[in-house]
Amino acid sequence: MTTAEEFKAKGNAALTAKQYSQAIEYYTQAINLDGANHVYYSNRSAAYLSQNDAMNALQDANSCISLNPDFAKGYSRKGAALHSLKRYNDSIKAYQEGLDKFPDDKGLMQGLESAKKARDGPAMSSSSSSAAAGSGMSGLFGPELMAKIALDPKLRGYMKDEEFMKKLATLQRDPNQLASMLGDPRIMEVFQVILESQGMKMRTGEEFQREQQQNQEEEVKRTSSSSASASSSKPTKEEEKEVVEPMETEDEEEDVSDWTPEELKRKLDQKMAIEAKEKGNDLYKKKQFDEALAAYNEAIALDPTNMTFLNNKAAVYFTMKKYDECIAACNEAFEVGKANRAPFEERAKTLTRAAKAYQKKGDLGAAID
Repeated sequence: MTTAEEFKAKGNAALTAKQYSQAIEYYTQAINLDGANHVYYSNRSAAYLSQNDAMNALQDANSCISLNPDFAKGYSRKGAALHSLKRYNDSIKAYQEGLDKFPDDKGLMQGLESAKKARDGPAMSSSSSSAAAGSGMSGLFGPELMAKIALDPKLRGYMKDEEFMKKLATLQRDPNQLASMLGDPRIMEVFQVILESQGMKMRTGEEFQREQQQNQEEEVKRTSSSSASASSSKPTKEEEKEVVEPMETEDEEEDVSDWTPEELKRKLDQKMAIEAKEKGNDLYKKKQFDEALAAYNEAIALDPTNMTFLNNKAAVYFTMKKYDECIAACNEAFEVGKANRAPFEERAKTLTRAAKAYQKKGDLGAAID
């Protein structure tokens, strides 16, 4: 009788030979015999995607992650399937989820970069337009903006104000000017309505803390569950082998033999920055805010291109009710994100946190005068 591993081996051979339908059949037979092996779903996902069946590829990627959330390739499969479906923001999120667990995985990094390029389109020269750096933001302030405002019972009254309309015109030309206009409560209201129409919601400092606590509880549960089943379900090294494909890097470790000293240092700094951020998150959950800020500052010094560290600082300041410092951190995070083509959703959340800080300060009228 043919075993699940033998069917997998046949599937690997078929996939290598670009016989995708045959590969899918073999992997399916392997799954029928052992439906708890995450590798079989991962490989079948690759086969589905190879024959341009992204929906089934996505379903198998999700199954792979559900069976083993600590398998880096599962997130690569999911990101690649979502990319193929042109769900670029979801693809970026999938790769980022993987990188949060495996920050040095080359396949995840390459997939993330590819998804960002597909979403943002070809890079434009600095002389083309200052609005180009806004990427996804320009879509929110496009021609349909006036229709959204006109349909909102509260916002449409603002359209009679000439100064307000000038600000909107400026935003349509250059969405990155939004950060300098959030002191106007009317602009903040417009921005919030736009975000809600996109299904986005800003996390306050308190919400950030609750999210961190929830993540910690889920991690404890997952670790306990994994430990309980380790003796009976731990896969062998043979089960972990997969097909090497051009779209991803199969090896878990990167080949650094041809890296320059500068590249090695940058990679090490990025890894140490993530560790500093995690330390800051733990301190934040313990309400040790000054120590958390110090940890985030350490992360920023190691990797000044990652806006997440500045966002976390802003969350701490918001919780401490230091709203001026929160606004300054948000503005800095936005500029870092813009310069490094961070996902639009992250930049939008940063601006909304700044708006919330202005709201808490209670001096929103200053920008209208």
